Amino acid sequence: MRELGLEHLEIAWTRSVRVSDETCAEIKATAEACDITLSVHAPYFINLNSQTDEKMHKSDERLLAAARAGYKAGATDIVFHPGSYHKQDPNEVYPIIRDQLAHLAATLRDEGVEVTLRPETMGKKAVFGTLEENLRLSQDVEGVLPCIDWAHLYARRADGSFNTRDEYRRALDTMGEMLGAEALKQVHFHMSGICYTDRGEKSHIPLFECEQDYVELMQTFVDYELGGTIGIEAPQNFHTADCLTLQAIYRYKRQQAEEATAD
Repeated sequence: MRELGLEHLEIAWTRSVRVSDETCAEIKATAEACDITLSVHAPYFINLNSQTDEKMHKSDERLLAAARAGYKAGATDIVFHPGSYHKQDPNEVYPIIRDQLAHLAATLRDEGVEVTLRPETMGKKAVFGTLEENLRLSQDVEGVLPCIDWAHLYARRADGSFNTRDEYRRALDTMGEMLGAEALKQVHFHMSGICYTDRGEKSHIPLFECEQDYVELMQTFVDYELGGTIGIEAPQNFHTADCLTLQAIYRYKRQQAEEATAD
């Protein structure tokens, strides 16, 4: 990664967290030596709106395990899918997920696990995770900030409309209004190609096959002088290519902006 000029790695513990303390220490030391920052994607099987006590306990343990091991490995941010509506009214689901997340965040603070929990914006309409829901969680729960997946926001709209600089600007303006300017200096984003149905996200696809205007998205990031990281969630065989593509576009747009300012 360092040789390629990439600067961040999201560790994909998406199925389970099975890692020893020794391995975590090795990951941390290697990342520091290579000057690579780290985050963790927690297991997919997390649902803070689980419908039974047993399922809720298992869900809690998965997120806690990812945070504890991630902290030992040097990760600063723990990304997770917050939960499902289970056909309930989203307004009724929000306080359930908020309170459960607050309990888990407090547990980690008490243990000295210093990470930021990042609920991810989701691409399917049947699951919790609109931009507004995740920003509210970040307002209401200490130690929480959003992971904005821009492809998911595009797919969730399911009509191709979330695809202009004006849309991107409105999303960032809302984030700044709700969380403050400082939040825009410590963003954690996901981006990928994506296709969708009327229910939202269908699957991730290579950037060259997607219809979302990621060039305008990179321009918007430059316009807002954001700070933080972007993780690329591409299909197998396209991880590196799509990372380098978006990085090159972003750096080119930033160079143009710097030259325009200098002139």
